[in-house]
Amino acid sequence: MTTRPPLPTPQEEDRRFLRPFFLLVATSLALTYAYTVLGVPEMREPLRFVVFTVLIGVSAVLHWLFIWQHISERALLPYLIGQGLLVFALTVVGLNLSVGIGLSMMMIGEALGVLGINWRGLLATALYLAGAGLGFATFLTPTQIVSWVMPAIPTVVFVLLFVWMFRRQGEARESAQNLARELDAANRQLTEYAAQVEDLTLATERQRMARELHDTLSQGLAGLILQLEAVDSHLSRGHADKAQSIVQQAMDRARTTLADARRVIDDLRATDQAPIDLARAIRAEADRFSAASGLPCEVEVSVPIELPVVIGDNVLRMISEALTNIARHARASRVQLQLRSSDQTIELLIRDDGCGFDPGLIGQPGHYGLIGLQERVRALGGTLSIDSQSGHGTTLKMNVPL
Repeated sequence: MTTRPPLPTPQEEDRRFLRPFFLLVATSLALTYAYTVLGVPEMREPLRFVVFTVLIGVSAVLHWLFIWQHISERALLPYLIGQGLLVFALTVVGLNLSVGIGLSMMMIGEALGVLGINWRGLLATALYLAGAGLGFATFLTPTQIVSWVMPAIPTVVFVLLFVWMFRRQGEARESAQNLARELDAANRQLTEYAAQVEDLTLATERQRMARELHDTLSQGLAGLILQLEAVDSHLSRGHADKAQSIVQQAMDRARTTLADARRVIDDLRATDQAPIDLARAIRAEADRFSAASGLPCEVEVSVPIELPVVIGDNVLRMISEALTNIARHARASRVQLQLRSSDQTIELLIRDDGCGFDPGLIGQPGHYGLIGLQERVRALGGTLSIDSQSGHGTTLKMNVPL
């Protein structure tokens, strides 16, 4: 299985996203510095040069802290004010109109990006423009100060558009990140669900195989034991004819058990199954029960000729299990079996007048037949009720929707 690399954290994504912006700011500061130092004659003064260099360096460090170190909300206002004062100081020291306009526009972009294009961002814009104007007042005439407004207005509009597009890109990036995280979480959850489904499938298949083994080999062998015990009893009393008849039935039972075992194996390999004549199969099962146990079994079957294979097979298994339990444990003298159907349900009733048992034993080790009955009915979406009392026999009733 290919392991997916972990998704980057929001902080890592922010740094990747802001890297081009920081490069733009750093380039602008470098160009501003070079243009001023080389183009302004006053920069030849050592003190002015040193002060301007230090101020540019401080501004660059603050920009770096702002972009890469994620200045907190509490420190945001001092940062914006401090950068505004630096823009004013650089404008005064640099004696350059381009320095004031360039740096103020840079800070307007940052303020709008952080505060948003709203009243707070527009107020910061006005304050930065006012600070630049005050800086110009130290070395420009009033007419020159007014003239700088003309290029400032379209520049501010450009910055507004740039910030708007930048924020839209950031929102799209954030949306994509959230979607990627949701998809990653959904993928992990689906992987967990797939593992749970696999575990449940294995558990269900093990239960089904346990039922099939119990209802074929276990019931078949139990029936053969009952028939062989009957043969032994008749031979000991000299009833050879009856013993021979039961031996023939035992042989038929052994063949049927073998066929059932082969059918179960085939069912594990294929999904298509041929429909069975349920009424005939039930009467044959009742005849084998009576011959082996010597108990009369009243059979009343009223169902369609063909039922869904899964229902017919499970009903026949339940009848075989119930009759085997009666023969082995009930010590009954009479058994009644009824199978009826309507347009919506099929109802199975098996009643005996034997010794009864405690239904609370269902689910305990050793009562796998009763557990299998419950599992089969539950798999068909039906209901099963077992009414039994000591000395009053047992009534098993099952309803399954058609």
